[in-house]
Formats: sequence, structure tokens, C-alpha cells
Amino acid sequence: MRALVTGGAGYIGSHLVRHLVDEGAHAVVLDDLSTGFADAVDRRARFVEGDIRDPALVRSVIEAERVDAVFHFAARIRVDESVKDPAKYYRDNVAASLALFDAILSGPARVVVLSSTAAVYGDPDPGVAALGEDHPKRPLNAYGESKLVLEGALARYGQAYGLRWAALRYFNAAGAHEDGSLRERHEPETHLVPIALEAAAGERTALTVFGRDYPTSDGTCVRDYVHVMDLATAHVAAARHLAAGRPGGAFNLGTGRGSSVAEVIACVERVTGRALPVVDAARRPGDASVLVASAERAERELGWRPTRDLDAIVRDAWRARRPRAL
Repeated sequence: MRALVTGGAGYIGSHLVRHLVDEGAHAVVLDDLSTGFADAVDRRARFVEGDIRDPALVRSVIEAERVDAVFHFAARIRVDESVKDPAKYYRDNVAASLALFDAILSGPARVVVLSSTAAVYGDPDPGVAALGEDHPKRPLNAYGESKLVLEGALARYGQAYGLRWAALRYFNAAGAHEDGSLRERHEPETHLVPIALEAAAGERTALTVFGRDYPTSDGTCVRDYVHVMDLATAHVAAARHLAAGRPGGAFNLGTGRGSSVAEVIACVERVTGRALPVVDAARRPGDASVLVASAERAERELGWRPTRDLDAIVRDAWRARRPRAL
């Protein structure tokens, strides 16, 4: 495989790049470093600093590197920000990605794997324990809606131009590389596991729990946490599936097991051996009560199954943050 990874200096993209080169693939990263980190890119990969909205640059990279698969991560990802500033998400996620897709069409690459999200679903219908890909899509925020628009665009591009595509709907990506050399880094950090670990390490005065009045067993939001390295293997499985001429589409990536915010806090305290300082706050706009995946389609069609549980997620993330703590 000769792969272009947009946003490959970001969290999930950098872990995919590591996995690709470990598997013997050729990887080139295109990232403008607006949210990513150049030092997260594996040295065995080629790094190009640039914008996916630059069609000449995209075409030149694809042609020079003889790219046959594109993994598209470059995007804005903050739910709260997308509620406050939706224009940024339509501009930087939708418009920028369409420019990328158009540039891809002029070259030899015909496999595109999109980083999508469970946020396309919104709140599950009553009585639905795990969301399948055919569940109604009612995004609660511009972030989820921007990804749903891109999924629709890829479907149309596939029909009209022969682009082979898959949209991987992550549930809650978390964890770090097992050797501790890669981890989750966002500025500012908005994800629960790294925030909880910052609190455990004394780098944060308290962990804020946004809402204890959700219709869940303990009143806190429930999410399906999936290890970032399991996500990396799913991307490679999807690209190989498409390259073999098999049908693409949308695939959920999750474990099928939900953990509440309170349960994640308890897991972090158990793994680190440290009590977390916690404060309560009101719900955040755009947050669904429960999001748990049914990933049967990914297992059936891609042959993918997650292998790591919440304890492994927290343990690997803690090791990457504090290598001498374990």
C-alpha cells in the first residue's frame, strides 16, 4: 500500500501512520499543523506541511508518491466549538474536504477512507441499545453534520466517478500506542480520558463532569470507548477491502460496550491508584445521552474486531503520559 494520510500529524492519524509503516506500507503525511504535531509523525514516513485545500499540492503529492489509498483525517473535531461556530465546520470540514476529493479525482488514487464519527446519529431512538449503521441520522451539532455531508458526497462521487470509499464512524477514540511513544494531544484538550489522566497527574486542578441528570444508570453520559490502535487496524482493513473491489459504505467502529463518565473516572482511579478531584457542571449543548456501537458490519465485511478494553485504553494512555508511573 502507498498511502496519503491527511491530518497524519494528529491523534488518530499519527497512530495509523505508525501502524502503516510497521506493516511495511509507504506513507506520506499531509498536514498544515494547525492542530497536529510534527514530532508525532513517524520518521519513516514522508511529511509534507500543507493544506488539503491546495489542489496543486494534493495532486503533486499523489503523483510523486504514486499514492493508491487516501486516509482522510484532516478536520475540526470539537463538538462544543461546532455549536458555537458552525461556519468553521462547514468551511474547514466540508468545503476543504470537497476540494481534496476533487483533487484526488484527477490522479490515480481511487480508494478513500474517511474519518467519520458516531456524532452523525444524534440521540438514539428509544429502546435502541447499540446503534447500527442504518439507524436514523439526526446530528446534534455541526461537527456531526459536517461528517454526514461528506459521507453523502463520497457516495455520490462513488456513483459518478468510480471512487471507492468507506466512512469509518468512530465512537469514542481513546488510548495510546502500547510502547508509550505516541499519545493523545489536543490544545485545548477536550476528551475525557486524557483530561482525567491530567487530573490524576496533578496537571489539572479538577475534572469537570458535565451533567449528572442524563437518563442513564448513574446519570452521566455513556460512550463506547475504542482503542486508537484498534482504529488503526480498522483503517487498513477498510482500505484492503476496497482495493479488492468489495463494496464500501459506512462502518461503525466501537466495542459494543458502553461506559459512563463515572465508570471511566473509576477506571482511571483504579489504574493510576490516585483519587481524582471532580467538580460538577451543567450539561454541554450538543451532547447525546448514550452512544454505543453495533460494529457487526465491520466484523462481517472487514474482518475487524476490537481487541482492547477500557482498562487497556487507560493503562496505555497513562503509560504514554507518565512512562515511569507504572
